[in-house]
Amino acid sequence: MARSIRSKTTKSNRRKLTPHKMMEVDKKTLISGYCSARPPERQVFPSSVGSDRLDAIFRHDKKWANGTKLRYYFFTKKTDGEERMLSNGTIKFSTWVGSKAQQDIVRKAFRLWKKVGIGLEFTEVNSREDAEVRIGFMQGDGSWSYLGRDILNRGKNQRTMNFGWDLRNTDGLDTATHEIGHTLGMPHEHQNPNAGIIWDEPAVIRDLAGPPNFWDESKTRHNIINKIEHDSVIGSEWDRNSIMHYPFRAGMILRPQEFQTKALVPKAGLSQRDKAWVKHVYPKIRQRDITPMFAFTSVPMSLSPGQQFNGFFTPEESRKYTIQTFGSTDTVLTLFEETDNEERFIAGDDDSGQDFNAKVSLRLQKGRTYLIRLRLFYSWDQGTSAIMVF
Repeated sequence: MARSIRSKTTKSNRRKLTPHKMMEVDKKTLISGYCSARPPERQVFPSSVGSDRLDAIFRHDKKWANGTKLRYYFFTKKTDGEERMLSNGTIKFSTWVGSKAQQDIVRKAFRLWKKVGIGLEFTEVNSREDAEVRIGFMQGDGSWSYLGRDILNRGKNQRTMNFGWDLRNTDGLDTATHEIGHTLGMPHEHQNPNAGIIWDEPAVIRDLAGPPNFWDESKTRHNIINKIEHDSVIGSEWDRNSIMHYPFRAGMILRPQEFQTKALVPKAGLSQRDKAWVKHVYPKIRQRDITPMFAFTSVPMSLSPGQQFNGFFTPEESRKYTIQTFGSTDTVLTLFEETDNEERFIAGDDDSGQDFNAKVSLRLQKGRTYLIRLRLFYSWDQGTSAIMVF
C-alpha cells in the first residue's frame, strides 16, 4: 500500500526538523518514514585471511574508485514497475516512474554532494544500459539504496535506488541526499558502534511495526538496532547530525539518557562530519596527483589503506597490454578509457583476500588515453608495492 506523510509542523519549528526522515512531531511523539537500506553484500574469504586484513578489506570494499563518473537514470517507460498484491487480495501495478518535480529534487541532491568538492562525478543519462545508478519512485516500497559498489550487481532493468513516498509532499531533499549517501558507501550513522546507543528494543520494534513503516522485527533490527561492524566505520566519534542518521522519538533510546525524555532530531542537510567523510574517501583529484605511466616501467606506490593511486597511459602501439600490481597488497584495480571528454570503465580486478596480484589484460589502442585507478585495502609491507604496464 502506498503511504504519504505530510508534515504537521508549525512555521516556527519546521526549520529544526530533518527533511529526509519525514517526521511529525508533537510533545512526545516522533513518527518517521525511514530508509530501508538493502543489506550489504560481503565476500566470503578462507579462514587463512586474518582479522586485521578482513577489517581493512571490509572498511573500503564498497567504496568507488575515486574519479569515477557515476551515471544515473530515471525509469521512464509505462512498463517500468511491478505488480503487487494488496491487503484485500487484489493485484495492482505500481509504477517506478516519478514526476519531473521529484526527479529534480534528486538531481539537486546529487549536486549537493558534488558541491562539497569531491573527486567523483555525477551525470544523468537517458539509457539504463549506460547507468550504474537506476532510480525508481515506487510508492509504498520504502526509500532505499544498495550500498556503494553493490549496485553493480543489479541488472539493467532493476532499481538500485527507490523513493517510496512523494518527495514533493515532504522536505524530500534530505531523503534523496541520504539515499545517495548509501550509494557512495555510507552506512546508517545511528548504527555506529561508537555511538553507545542502547535501545529500548521492544519499543523500537513496536513503533516500527506500525504506520508509516510497517516493518517486521528482522527489518527493524537490520536498519536500526543492529550495530554495523567496526570495520565499516571511518572515524571514532558519533555524528548525531549526520544525513545518514534517523530521528527517534523520546523513549526509544535508553542511553544516552537524555533521549528518554526528548526526541533525537538531527539537523537538516549534510553535517560537517558528512562533508569531511566524503572528502576523505573521495578527495578532489588534481592534475599533479595523476602519474604518467610508460610500458615496462615500474611505478612504486606508497599508500595507506583507503588511499588511491591515479595514473594514465597512452600506448605507442596497438596491442594487448597487461596492467598489474606487485607486492603484498589487497587492492581493487580499475581501467578507464578517455574518449570525447568521457571516461568509460573497460576493465577491473579485485585481489582482496587472494594470494595473487590484481591484473587486467586487454588490447589497447595507440594514441588513446587510459586512466588507471587503484585503491589499496591492505598492505603487509607499506611502501614496497608497485604497478606496471607491460
